[in-house]
Amino acid sequence: MNKKGFPKAFFITGTDTGVGKTVVSAILAKGLGAAYWKPVQSGLDGETDTETVQSLTALPENHFLPESYRLRNPLSPHLAAKEDGLHISLETIGLPKGLSPFPHLIVEGAGGLMVPLNERHFMIDLMERLHLPVILVARSGLGTINHTLLSLEMVRRHGLHVWGVVMNGPLNPGNREAITHFGKTEVLAEIEPVTPLNSEIVSTLFNRFF
Repeated sequence: MNKKGFPKAFFITGTDTGVGKTVVSAILAKGLGAAYWKPVQSGLDGETDTETVQSLTALPENHFLPESYRLRNPLSPHLAAKEDGLHISLETIGLPKGLSPFPHLIVEGAGGLMVPLNERHFMIDLMERLHLPVILVARSGLGTINHTLLSLEMVRRHGLHVWGVVMNGPLNPGNREAITHFGKTEVLAEIEPVTPLNSEIVSTLFNRFF
């Protein structure tokens, strides 16, 4: 898949927390020269996801758009917002303007599809509001078939287009084949663990997989 194959803007979500959404976002942001936006950030101690992508890509600061919500504690957004005395409102989150200088926009979600944002809305509701093609990031190991197929079904149920799946972890041909067949989607890449990560390696990963 070449650079021209990617949508102008797309949403990166995951089957769970910690599946590698931010690393995949960095790889794609670096290779595409994209703008990056994390609408909801939970956890401000240490490096935020935006700061991680900026560090891994070495892209200029203007590629990184400010979060709509910056929540202090690394909790589910609805709990983190409550602790900060805030209420996350979908009506306040819209696609940023002024993106014409950038060839692509990458939007990264928080956690998985059913992470609550407030007392009645979930991450999938924000995704439906933004209505962008979706790249789903999944683990490669045991349990990923169930989690991935459930996530794909939820994305489609909300009328969103699945652009493809990225699998993170040791190669697992059986799981890849099952996700492709039963999920009726393309596995865009299988990214094995790489350490350490830096801008040069991130570029290499993009060229290798995308």
